[in-house]
Formats: sequence, structure tokens, C-alpha cells
Amino acid sequence: MLDIFKTNKSRKNKEQIVLDKENIPKHIAIIMDGNGRWAKQRNLPRTMGHKAGVETIRKVIKESNKLGIKYLTLYAFSTENWKRPNDEVSALMKLLVEYLKNELEELNKNQVVINILGDIDKLPSDAQREIKKAIVTTKDNIGISLNIAFNYGGRDEILRAVNLVLEEVKKGNINEDSISEDIFEKYLYTYNIPDPDLIIRPSGEQRISNFLLWQCAYSEFWYSNVCWPDFKEEHLHKAIYDYQHRDRRYGGV
Repeated sequence: MLDIFKTNKSRKNKEQIVLDKENIPKHIAIIMDGNGRWAKQRNLPRTMGHKAGVETIRKVIKESNKLGIKYLTLYAFSTENWKRPNDEVSALMKLLVEYLKNELEELNKNQVVINILGDIDKLPSDAQREIKKAIVTTKDNIGISLNIAFNYGGRDEILRAVNLVLEEVKKGNINEDSISEDIFEKYLYTYNIPDPDLIIRPSGEQRISNFLLWQCAYSEFWYSNVCWPDFKEEHLHKAIYDYQHRDRRYGGV
């Protein structure tokens, strides 16, 4: 067992949360929501909320690695986020570049493997360059796999996979009568990544927002009213604790 303590607001008493180290989710996915709301509550520009969220990313990666989580997927920028104001989109692109530049050495040192889920061809050239550098630099690491969903959409991923399968059928590489889930999954961004056991969404919203639509078929969901910049290690512990007390039957009895 892992003894994890959650401190209450008064910091005088501690409620013990005991995690079962034999039942740590292999793959946790997080919809990093509430950055703009966090900034608005403080009369700050939305971009400041996104910057504040980066510090939470650092903490969550470190704690996930410590707990033995093998895969961590972070929803950073969706295909729908292009609809946001140009200055906010530009700021998010710059944040991605800055994050990879500033964190790559430390992530590599800690054996983190970096993957990107999404269509990076539509990103600015500097973002594409830093992404490719991060992937190549960390590809042989043996620690936690950090999957950053950037310019990602679940429907877009499924349509992309369908078109790729159709191309293979036309080439004669796949028999259309033999297409199975296993074959189809080879054309998803998440090929060789297990489906998420647990999906976390802070900020109070309770929807999937076009995230891992194929992969979340039997994921457990955990919601919190805390905005992403205020999401702490204790919230991660609570999510895992709740997960460990659920009965996952996968459609069985």
C-alpha cells in the first residue's frame, strides 16, 4: 500500500488516503480544463491561465512517475481550439514551444518518453521542429510515456484511421472482410498505447469534448470543480483512490 496524505484547508488535520500500489492505473488521461476560468477569476488575461497550467503539468508528471503510472495523456489543444481568438491560439503555440525547450532536458533525464497525438503538420514550423526533437531525444527512454494531445480530435482521429485503412485496402495490403478492431487500432494515434483506465477532467465540466472517443469505451471518469492551475497532487491521489474503489466489469457481470 502507498500511504498518501491529503491536507485539509486548515492544514491542521490530515485525512489519510491509502492507495493500493497493485492497482495503480496503467494509463491516466487528463482534460486540462479551466485555465481561462482561473485567469478570469483573478482578472488576468486568459493566456496567464495557460501559463499557470504549465506548472501543474510539471507536478502531475512528477507525481505520476512516482506512483508508477506508465502512460499519461494530456489534452492540450483540440481541433476545435482553432476557433479561439488568434492571440490565444498564438500564445498556446508559443507555450508548447517554450515548454518543450525548457523541459526537454529534465524530462529526458527522468527517462520520460514524449509522444504527440494529433496532426502536427498544421502547426507552426517552430512547434513542429521542437516536437520532432523531443520525440527523437526521448524515444529510447524507459520511464513514463507522456502523450501530449495537440491539434487532436477524437472524430478526426477516427476518420483519419478509416481513410488510412481504405488506402491499405486499395493497395491490397488489407482484405476488407478481415478488418477487425485490432487492425483498425493500428491506424490510430494511440497505436501501442493501452486505452486509458482513468480519465480526469477538472474545472467542473462533465463532458468528453471529443477526446479519445474510440479509446474511452471502458474508461472510468473522475471530475473535479478545481480549475487545472489549482489541480494538486492530492487531487490526483483522490482520483486514483476513487478509481480503485470502482468495480470494472467491462460489460460482464
